[in-house]
Amino acid sequence: MEKIKIDGRAIGPGEPVYIIAEAGVNHNGDVNIALELIKEAKKAGADCVKFQTFKAERVVTATAPKAKYQLEVTDRNESQLDMLRALELQEEDYRKIIAYARELGITVISTPYSKEDADFLENLDVPAFKIASGQLIELSFLQYVARKGRPVILSTGMGSMAEVCEAVEAIRETGNEQLILLQCTTNYPSDPADTNLRAMQSMGVATEVMMGYSDHVAGNVPCFASVALGATVVEKHFTLDTSMPGPDHSSSLDPRGFEELVQGIRTVSAAMGSGIKKPTFVETQNMTGMRRSIVAADDLAAGTVLTEDMLTFKRPATGTSPARLAEFLGKTLQSDLRKDQFLMPDQVK
Repeated sequence: MEKIKIDGRAIGPGEPVYIIAEAGVNHNGDVNIALELIKEAKKAGADCVKFQTFKAERVVTATAPKAKYQLEVTDRNESQLDMLRALELQEEDYRKIIAYARELGITVISTPYSKEDADFLENLDVPAFKIASGQLIELSFLQYVARKGRPVILSTGMGSMAEVCEAVEAIRETGNEQLILLQCTTNYPSDPADTNLRAMQSMGVATEVMMGYSDHVAGNVPCFASVALGATVVEKHFTLDTSMPGPDHSSSLDPRGFEELVQGIRTVSAAMGSGIKKPTFVETQNMTGMRRSIVAADDLAAGTVLTEDMLTFKRPATGTSPARLAEFLGKTLQSDLRKDQFLMPDQVK
């Protein structure tokens, strides 16, 4: 499986996990909050900040109801259309966002919800596209974005394996192989029991596509588990303050929480190792004090024929290894051996 590059950063097996701070609409339509999100994401150690690019009228009808989770955290009397209108950023805002991110040295990508949005982001020279779970079955839209020749990160929430495979095939038909699939549960916050991280592995086997995880769980444990299972990308919602008004703040991490996420992911990645079973350098330094040698269990006289009960193992490991015990059994001592004295090969015949 070939690695994928986003903004010069390699993603794939053997590379550090690519961590996306999903700022989404947590700017509440204010570009200054968006810029602050970028600054805090950079400080927290994220590789990338992701926004959502849309015009409300191109996403929902005037009568579209809010999703269940949106009703729980926003004004029930407000329509989804009005909610989304308040969360839009203007075209000039995105130019400020991208310029500021480049100044800080952090990548910005965004989720387009229409062809017009994708064209706009392409003109801004975003290095990749993130597609939301809701667009998984919009095959013509997936192909439109994929034909732009940039990496596509596709969330798979609400999808079946058949739908995932159809989406992958549609993207591949465009000749674009730069695809990363994210296991995702579309609920905010989602229950850990609904996470189904093994589906991430199953999709990887079925599609031969690089895998990652988009998380909506209140804690970070599933993110850490996904890394242990091979996720190359981890995405999580990010906010300045979880108590801010808006649909996604309460299911996001604040800067301190996101920093803990990043540190945890880096720790898990380091702990996974190479897969080659061998002592570490530190362990080799501890071997002498922790391993044992063959010593006499009691005082033994020269001429004694050695049996197993006459010998025992004690630290340090500066004598003969216990792995060689069988070589000494039935042999005759050449000289006296005191209790706890190391038994060496030249002392027997």
